[in-house]
Amino acid sequence: MKKFRSVIVREGVEKAPHRSLFKAVGLSEEDLNKPLIAVVNSWNEIVPGHIHLDKIASFVKKGIKEAGGTPLEFNTIAICDGIAMGHKGMLYSLPSRELIAASVESMIQAHMFDAMVLIASCDKILPGMMMAAARINIPTVFVTGGNMLPGIYKGEKVGVSSVFEAVSLVKAGKMSLNEIKELESFACPGAGSCSGMYTANTVSCLIEALGMSLPYCGATPAVNALKYRLAEESGRKVVELLERNIKPSDILTDEAFENAVRVDMALGGSTNSVLHLMAIAHETGVKLPLEKFDELSRETPHLCNMNPAGPYFLSDLFEAGGVPALMKELKPLLNLNVLTVTGKTLKENIEKAKVLNRGVIKPLNNPLHKEGGIAILKGNLAPEGAVVKQSAVDASMLKFVGEAKVFNSEEEAVEAVLNKKVESGQVVVIRFEGPKGGPGMREMLTVTSAIIGMGLSKSVALITDGRFSGATRGPAIGHVSPEAAEGGPIALVEDGDKIKIDIPKRTLTLAVEEKVLKERLNGWKPPKPKVRRGYLYWYSKIAGSASKGAIWKKI
Repeated sequence: MKKFRSVIVREGVEKAPHRSLFKAVGLSEEDLNKPLIAVVNSWNEIVPGHIHLDKIASFVKKGIKEAGGTPLEFNTIAICDGIAMGHKGMLYSLPSRELIAASVESMIQAHMFDAMVLIASCDKILPGMMMAAARINIPTVFVTGGNMLPGIYKGEKVGVSSVFEAVSLVKAGKMSLNEIKELESFACPGAGSCSGMYTANTVSCLIEALGMSLPYCGATPAVNALKYRLAEESGRKVVELLERNIKPSDILTDEAFENAVRVDMALGGSTNSVLHLMAIAHETGVKLPLEKFDELSRETPHLCNMNPAGPYFLSDLFEAGGVPALMKELKPLLNLNVLTVTGKTLKENIEKAKVLNRGVIKPLNNPLHKEGGIAILKGNLAPEGAVVKQSAVDASMLKFVGEAKVFNSEEEAVEAVLNKKVESGQVVVIRFEGPKGGPGMREMLTVTSAIIGMGLSKSVALITDGRFSGATRGPAIGHVSPEAAEGGPIALVEDGDKIKIDIPKRTLTLAVEEKVLKERLNGWKPPKPKVRRGYLYWYSKIAGSASKGAIWKKI
């Protein structure tokens, strides 16, 4: 038997106590003579993206056993961002990413597993597990749980974002209570990550683009049996990677991250992907600065008109050929010789891929937009940068000048929008919602949906040091850095200040004289912490800037 690192806990007379404990969970001598493969699962009964992962795990374990490994499963936490949205529960969402990474690291290192298969869906769990994979660096294959099918309501495809936007339609008298009740019953028809190109599905596609999951895994719906076949093959494949000693560090290279960013730009993915790709890159030692996203966005056209900005859902992307077909279209722009978990190169993986629907995946020479989905803005209001999904912004709002309407929390802003206290021509500024100030950098689908539902999406812009759900569309600019709690310029904005937004030129400007801003800064005092105990308190002390992925600061 080839020597693997798990011999530390299962070989020699000194390890008789260890073997006795393994035998207590049902392992045989034969099992203990095989490599120990962790099956890391985020299954729970709360999150629709996770409700089916127990079955996926059974197929993974089958594949591991067939290939000669001993699978052992454990679980991580998983927060549903949709359920956490719009209240204090959302404070825990982004911070949970670091908890997940740490929990996977702890379990793998404490028990000396030889390799692992990661199984997850949804926003923070996917990047948290990827961060752990990069940090631990043992042979790993990722099985993403798959997307939810869109619901059908009155003959139209709908998703969870439709329900969020319907709330303000009811408030505005444009939809009845009976209609929203019907909509909420149809919008989310079953298992899987919410059906549009929101954060979870964006990151699922990017994990495949990075080479860490098998081809077609990223866009395969949760309820499609292909997901089970991919899961079983992933179990077999991780044993092969172990035998060949292929690790995440061999796959997660500079070139692989560049590929993933280009795929992100072509998809028009969630702005949260910026945070997560930077955090994963940090764990690998790859330098992926914020500016790189904008550089690649200017070079990479937007090819997929995906919900929430467009009509197509993840199931449509799957039927159009999935991520391999998109990467085949992007072939002239990609690094094709990168290694993947198939043990083959990207070039080999996509050789037979085909675009099956040109409505979903546009040709490289006839894109939806010449530039990619995300733009990075800078200026005196965001010296370290801010992020906007430019592909989801109406052309009339790409350049905008308005007067600031300032709020110190999301709740204040939502109340003002729904009570018609926000007017056309204004720029809603929501601050003290960053990694430190939130704490936790909440997503704000509630307020962006309210703006859309109240009919203000083409006349009101939104700027925040917090962040946005992948289900957000419209002129919503997030990740403004430095954040208000750190004394960033966004902390100095006052009602009535003029703000200039120019997305094509990548500028975000507070039209206030420098002298006045210095006077305001001299009179500014840091706010008292909103939370004084528990995990969020500690998170607020060590969370870094969104401009660097909101990773923990070095102590």
